[in-house]
Amino acid sequence: MSSIFGVLLTTGYHKEFSRLITNLSESQKTLISDKIVNELLKSYSSAAEIARSYPQYQDQIIAAAKSSFLAGADWTHIAAVIAVLLGAALVYFKFPKKEEEKKLHEEYDLQDNKS
Repeated sequence: MSSIFGVLLTTGYHKEFSRLITNLSESQKTLISDKIVNELLKSYSSAAEIARSYPQYQDQIIAAAKSSFLAGADWTHIAAVIAVLLGAALVYFKFPKKEEEKKLHEEYDLQDNKS
């Protein structure tokens, strides 16, 4: 699950930051090289490094990275809720109920005592 959550976090971050870059004006887009875009899309820490290199745009870069990270976190939280609900349904429908479990324990005890 940890790997799945990591992929969702990264994908959500990348998709949201891509959307933010796409929504820039044409004049703003010309200021950003493909190399910088690739670095911004990698991770929050990459964006923070770029922000340090361009202090005049630092606030905008960090704000975009934060909102992108939170978008990825939303994807991860939704997946976690779904996983918990699926787990709860599995336990509820597939695991033995209390009385059935008692009977199983009694059967196991009988089998153990016969040996």
